[in-house]
Amino acid sequence: MKRRELRESIFKLLFIDDFNSDDEMPEQVSLYMDTLDENYESTDAQDRSYIERKYEHIRDHREDIDQLIKKSATGWKLNRMSKVDLSILRLAIYEMIYDDEIPVKVAINEAVELAKRFGGDTSASFINGILGKVVRDRFPESPEEEL
Repeated sequence: MKRRELRESIFKLLFIDDFNSDDEMPEQVSLYMDTLDENYESTDAQDRSYIERKYEHIRDHREDIDQLIKKSATGWKLNRMSKVDLSILRLAIYEMIYDDEIPVKVAINEAVELAKRFGGDTSASFINGILGKVVRDRFPESPEEEL
């Protein structure tokens, strides 16, 4: 799978996670993995492992990620945000802060693209604004044009 397809699968699992209990998620992850071959041209054990590993890492850091979202989304509560937008933000912030393989600029661009594809009319600008605030707060030494 391409990196974008891997990211999309992780996003979808995060979205599913918002509607299921912790006890239900292992089965939900398994069911989702069973559909990968139907939705993408090629998947292999390495792709599946990557998706599951990233999903689990995001879950492990979700409390800290959600705190950053709350801090950056002035006037918004997490439970009032679209589940699509929230899932995209969690993925992007994880990539920006915890994944050294993904440049910050790429994480933001990919999040905006996911928002255009899966979100509402204002999702892309909403996500871009929140991620911009995260960058200004977390990476003040980096000029925005370099990101």
